[in-house]
Amino acid sequence: MRAITLLSGGLDSVVATWAARREHQIVLALTFDYGQRAAQREYQAAVQIAEQLQCPHKLISLPWLGRLGDSALTNLQQPIPAPSEDQIDSPAFAQAVWVPNRNGIFLNIAAAHCEALNSSGIVCGFNAEEAATFPDNSPEFMEAAENFFTYSTGRRLHVLAPTAHLTKAQIVQLGRQLAAPLHVIWSCYQGGEHHCWQCESCLRLRRALVASGLWETWQQQQESTNAPS
Repeated sequence: MRAITLLSGGLDSVVATWAARREHQIVLALTFDYGQRAAQREYQAAVQIAEQLQCPHKLISLPWLGRLGDSALTNLQQPIPAPSEDQIDSPAFAQAVWVPNRNGIFLNIAAAHCEALNSSGIVCGFNAEEAATFPDNSPEFMEAAENFFTYSTGRRLHVLAPTAHLTKAQIVQLGRQLAAPLHVIWSCYQGGEHHCWQCESCLRLRRALVASGLWETWQQQQESTNAPS
């Protein structure tokens, strides 16, 4: 199946793409800039990933999306929450970084590109951990999107999320098995020189790397290969 991947440059999207490419032809990688703090770092990571995929890469700018709501990801006046290790799975932190209908918008944009490029699959980096607090990561959301696309597109589209039922640690392990370029990912909500290791996304990544025995190795590779340009 010809497929388009939603490539944020983070752990989940990269591993999902590497898993999907075993069975599907990735014809385009889409990255979105909606005014998030980490937009430039995500873009830099996604470009490197797309080069390794040897597929076209497209950056789509959605400045209006970042101006909707009051997400700490896009509103610089709002501090990024810094939960403790035992708080990162709490739904209380999800609302602070929620961007209105973000994944729904991303999927619809990808669906339009699928029609134009004669493709039938949209690869997403959804996962079981975040599905517990972010409903637009869930299998139910994927199924609903596919049903919606039967009315809004002229072809049968499939939402492909090979990581949807995996924890972050399992995603790291799968990425290692697939030789995915984990050393170039950017998963931090911030856009600094290095991951902040304080935001929810960083804490989830570190927990997964530690559980997989890759924490120290990954840190060394990240610092040497993913410095900002």
